[in-house]
Amino acid sequence: MTHQIHIIGGGLAGSEAAWQLAEAGVKVRLSEMRGTGEKTPAHHTDSLAELVCSNSFRSDDADRNAVGLLHSEMRQLGSLIMTTADAHKVPAGSALAVDRDGFSAAVTERLAAHPNIEIVRERVDALPASRPTIVATGPLTAVKLAESIGAATGADALAFFDAIAPIVYRESIDMEIAWMAARWDKGGKDYVNCPMDKDQYLAFHQALLDGEKTEFREWEQNTPYFEGCMPIEVMASRGLDTLRFGPMKPVGLDNPRTGRWPHAVVQLRQDNALGTLFNIVGFQTKLKYAEQVRIFRMIPGLENAEFARLGGLHRNTFINSPQLLDSTLRLRKAPHIRFAGQITGCEGYVESAAVGLMAGRFAAAELAGTTLAPPPPETAFGALLGHITGGADADSYQPMNVNFGLFPPVEGKSKKADRKLLYTTRASEKLNEWLASVPPHASGAGRGTMRSILEG
Repeated sequence: MTHQIHIIGGGLAGSEAAWQLAEAGVKVRLSEMRGTGEKTPAHHTDSLAELVCSNSFRSDDADRNAVGLLHSEMRQLGSLIMTTADAHKVPAGSALAVDRDGFSAAVTERLAAHPNIEIVRERVDALPASRPTIVATGPLTAVKLAESIGAATGADALAFFDAIAPIVYRESIDMEIAWMAARWDKGGKDYVNCPMDKDQYLAFHQALLDGEKTEFREWEQNTPYFEGCMPIEVMASRGLDTLRFGPMKPVGLDNPRTGRWPHAVVQLRQDNALGTLFNIVGFQTKLKYAEQVRIFRMIPGLENAEFARLGGLHRNTFINSPQLLDSTLRLRKAPHIRFAGQITGCEGYVESAAVGLMAGRFAAAELAGTTLAPPPPETAFGALLGHITGGADADSYQPMNVNFGLFPPVEGKSKKADRKLLYTTRASEKLNEWLASVPPHASGAGRGTMRSILEG
């Protein structure tokens, strides 16, 4: 198949971009190095859109949560990632979590079946010189391609560490000690809760501090952590009670055996549709494997835990997007190249897919001979893109999840909960205005008009 655009990377962003372009009638070559014998420090399968960290897409509340709003906007624009996530969701209270294997398998199957997409298992070592390209290689970009990107941008890649939480077999959890509940009883009994008294917590905290960690390589020494995915032992080092105000917060969790809140709580969330696997929420770690088993079995209810996957650590790379990209994600020095996903410095599954979606839409419009204006900054799409492509300080640019702090402030004073609703109500109105303003231009061999492309 002769392709009109080349997408490098089959993660969430690359998969979403490929789908958007293919649905617009564009012929796509999607290159993914996994499946050729190549490995990354984090991936375990050859499936496209593999979820390597948590299985959660976070809050699905479109009224009062920024990521929930982004979910809603993506659904409205025909997102493959959100459609597939909805079809493979597992219980997670008010959050959207998925069966990770079923999800990635379904994304792979739909892309492989699309007549406009050719999936090629190959490693790409250099950026194409002229053909339209979307780079969506994510935070684990191969060294040679990273060097090519550095040469094209005239800038060094930035980097941060990202850590992976362990997964436990459900049947190995002692439910005579643990219990099922969501915080404040919201969202049903979707989490396994393991209680700790003060002495247990103090011993656990000290074990985290003393446990043997993965050693850094020379080139990793000065790489900072992303604050939103902090290893549990790094959080522990920040103070005795840091964990009790973070992932081990006991507030709103009544232990049915005592009627009281424990001193601290470790929560586990369902990780697959069968309910056989649970991941330890917020327990990303760089502890060595043997230490993980020893220390995490100190958690009440996990004394005999069997681990389907232990935690890990990998180095993530991303470009200085505010300095290098224009408002439609094109590389200023080489506008035939767009970047999408985590390599742009967005953080999170949903954000990565959302940036992939917009890269695909921008490219589809360009190939159709027109220009698609970025979504308004009041929308979740627009706020995230604005931050990546110029809203952030290039000198201190760090990975960022979508949040209301990226949106233009709403006018007037109101309560916090009401203020969030003002943000989301305004966003919905602005997105609809943006969709309505898109002129009907021919899209080529796809779905008829640019408006139909946008509206999915």
